[in-house]
Amino acid sequence: MTPSLLWPEAPASLVMEPPPYFFDLNLDRVVEKAVGGLEFDLRPLYYTPLRDPEAIRYRQAVFADLADPLLREALRAFVQAQQELRRLLKLARTLSNPYQQQGYFLQAALLYVRSTQALGQALDSSSLASEGLKRVRAFLAQYRASAGFAALAQEAQGLQAALAAIRYTLHIQGDRVTVRAWAGEPDYQTELEAAFARFRQGHSKDYRVSFSDWNQLNHIEERILEGVVGLFPQVFAELAAFTLRHPGFPDPVLATLDWEVQFFLSYLDYLQPLQTAGLSFCLPEIAQDKWESLREGFELALARQQLEAGGKVVPNSFYLEDPERILVVTGPNQGGKTTFARMVGQVHHLARLGLPVPGTEARLFLCDQIFTHFERVEAAEALRGKLQDELLRVRQALLQATSESLFVFNEMFASTSLEDARFLSREVLESVRRLQALAVVVTFLDELASLGRDTVSLVAEVSPDDPTLRTFRILRRPADGKAYALAIASKYGLTYERLMARLARTAPTPLAGGGSP
Repeated sequence: MTPSLLWPEAPASLVMEPPPYFFDLNLDRVVEKAVGGLEFDLRPLYYTPLRDPEAIRYRQAVFADLADPLLREALRAFVQAQQELRRLLKLARTLSNPYQQQGYFLQAALLYVRSTQALGQALDSSSLASEGLKRVRAFLAQYRASAGFAALAQEAQGLQAALAAIRYTLHIQGDRVTVRAWAGEPDYQTELEAAFARFRQGHSKDYRVSFSDWNQLNHIEERILEGVVGLFPQVFAELAAFTLRHPGFPDPVLATLDWEVQFFLSYLDYLQPLQTAGLSFCLPEIAQDKWESLREGFELALARQQLEAGGKVVPNSFYLEDPERILVVTGPNQGGKTTFARMVGQVHHLARLGLPVPGTEARLFLCDQIFTHFERVEAAEALRGKLQDELLRVRQALLQATSESLFVFNEMFASTSLEDARFLSREVLESVRRLQALAVVVTFLDELASLGRDTVSLVAEVSPDDPTLRTFRILRRPADGKAYALAIASKYGLTYERLMARLARTAPTPLAGGGSP
């Protein structure tokens, strides 16, 4: 079996386009930040969830092993070597001078041998628990002991030594350059450095000129190289034969390993600044039932944005116990409700990829699909209204969903009247309840938080000393009946903050001396 860090069995067919919920949950921002600048397009790996709990645990075990910084850096060094290897092989294919092509091919072979041996040694000295890395270690041990790899290593190192032993001299007179075999002439560079060393006083300005990174030889360099080849034909004949004997490296397994390792490292690199700031990540327990919990979780994309702007991240928690299925989040606007809903959707998608999720501890149900419903801007070219569009999107999601699906609803039907919004929202949630699917619902309708024993009420908290201040904490408690009132007040500019700002603008200006007009 070909070893893989991603799949315990045969690789799955990759999804090449982002799932529909990706943008609503800000997962597109996470993925772009993680892999946007990499050589390989790793986005399909982030688009393709796993359905088998054992396959998820297989990946999770690799992440657990990568907590070892020495192992992680060994894999990073391997990836960097493979990138340089591809650059050298590309040069070997594209340069016009055959001797230069063969020289870059030899450099690539030497780098391939060194990086393969280094990775194998690093894995041999690591205490591995994951089946994925154990399989890679076994493959590398067998491959490094194979006759083909041993011949590649021995011949490449022998050629390197033979080329390094070449000595020749250049006799330059006017515009004529003569290449001759070295006959013990002194090395003028060494003599000049020794002569001027006595005048050195501390650090001096570096007057050396940097040349452009141009790999093609000019006509003078090519003629000199031809002269050197004429002096040492046997060495260069062996170099040409080496190139013909070893056309098939790197091994396809190692090329695939490079791609897979970058998936793991890209995500860990995304998490690193968040971890440095003190935020926690964990490998969630994958549950077959719907008793879920997440402690101190947060929304990944917003967390990176907040830290980069010098702000702070407020973690939140939730749990579900049987027969609870639906989280209903109410409270004032700008209190973190939508961010909380995105967090719930994000952690379920990340868990399906076998990735660490934000939080100190998590137990998450392995859902089969995720459906989101966020407000859409009404398109001018659409032939139907905003409400009709909402109804059609919700209906389509309900028709596709199963009892193992997750819904993330963010303020459904906010564009219609209170009575219509209440009726439609209740009908949608009753359909979700009949499915016994999971859902998180952000709403201004407090009565939705008490539909039944399967519904849990969460409220966005405000400061007890000043109700205008948001804490961004989402607490499990009964809805307080103020959510819709706050939504109406906000719509018409009648919130406390807006009223106080308006009063401040219209307050009379005191006269000089403290009098009143």
